[in-house]
Amino acid sequence: MTISTLARRALIGALAALAAAPALAADKPRVAIETDKGTIVVELEDKKAPITAANFLYYVDKHRFDGGAFFRANRAKGAPGAGSIQGQPKPYARRAPPIAHESTLKTGLKHTAGALSMGRDAVGSATADFFICASAQPYLDAKPGKSDADAGYAVFGHVVQGMDVVKKILAGKTDGPTNVPAMKGQILNPPVKILSMKRIG
Repeated sequence: MTISTLARRALIGALAALAAAPALAADKPRVAIETDKGTIVVELEDKKAPITAANFLYYVDKHRFDGGAFFRANRAKGAPGAGSIQGQPKPYARRAPPIAHESTLKTGLKHTAGALSMGRDAVGSATADFFICASAQPYLDAKPGKSDADAGYAVFGHVVQGMDVVKKILAGKTDGPTNVPAMKGQILNPPVKILSMKRIG
């Protein structure tokens, strides 16, 4: 093999890498959520829900979810395996200011099975708590209207691996104490530990 052949092959390889670079840059970010029940991988819709996705990645990159937990399993009555699980950062983690609400009417994203969405109280109050739908929950989508309830919740990604782990967490024992009447019978006991969260793409 001549030197010119090697050089030509090297040049072809370099050009191929450059051609592939834009495609790689366009990929959606993925985050691995490692728990003591297994690993869940989520893919973020950073183009459709840029504010919410960037906020989530901020907490991931600051390691504020490491040592956090899935603390709530909201199971649908009479429908085994249906419902959602809610996670939060480690105790006393510093929280960034609340973010603007990205309505599902605006993003086009829906609360389908595996949807990753933000927990909130009033519209525009979301910080770091999030939930994963184990089943489709269309009643959480925004509806045309002016009330806070009509605004729904902000979907910003979906599970691409580990739905079996989501279902396992959802099926956990839920007799933990709570001061919130609406959450009675939904608090995981014990909570499922979030060992780490990190970007994997």
